Amino acid sequence: MENKNKLLINIISDSDTWMNDWIQDLRQALNFFGHQVCWVHSQDDMHKGDLCFILGYGEVLDVKVLSKSKHNLVVHESDLPYGRGWSPLSWQILEGKKTIPITLFEAEALVDRGVIYLQNSMQLHGNELVDELRSKQAIITIELCKKFVMEYPEILNHGKSQKGKSSYFPKRTPADSKLDPNKTIAEQFNLLRIADNEKYPIFFDWKGCRYLLKVEKI
Repeated sequence: MENKNKLLINIISDSDTWMNDWIQDLRQALNFFGHQVCWVHSQDDMHKGDLCFILGYGEVLDVKVLSKSKHNLVVHESDLPYGRGWSPLSWQILEGKKTIPITLFEAEALVDRGVIYLQNSMQLHGNELVDELRSKQAIITIELCKKFVMEYPEILNHGKSQKGKSSYFPKRTPADSKLDPNKTIAEQFNLLRIADNEKYPIFFDWKGCRYLLKVEKI
């Protein structure tokens, strides 16, 4: 990942996102190759820099914050402009998809509309649970970030505008983790796969009571 340009790189993520373990690996790799990395969890702590990677961060960055970096990059799990919005990986798994495009693009004031620089895809077998899904997603995400840095600034010349019909996924809520006890496990297995046993556990209502389920692979 040798790069003649020594860059000041910002990374912003939520303090409790599962991505942080992987972001730590990204920061170490970028530091190793001579780049200066500032990793923060709040927009108020953002510094001026060359690049900013927005990874696992639940807020939209303010325009003034975006202006602090020459380029602000987001990694999104869909073939933009299809699947803009929230939790694209989860929604597509619920649709039954086994190939999930992953897109690195420029963040702009209008969410999920920026220029696309890099794309890859994750292949699913259909039996992965949330930890396995996150691992596959994170590996490709970090690879795309490293590749962008390695090929910067020449990669800017290969950016392409989003084309085609757009669609939007809504933000998932705890209510989206509700099972229907009158349906089979097979019918609802994709919902079981994307469940976070701690933050967003699966639940169902039966005979006036609510029950939580935890799903693990053995």
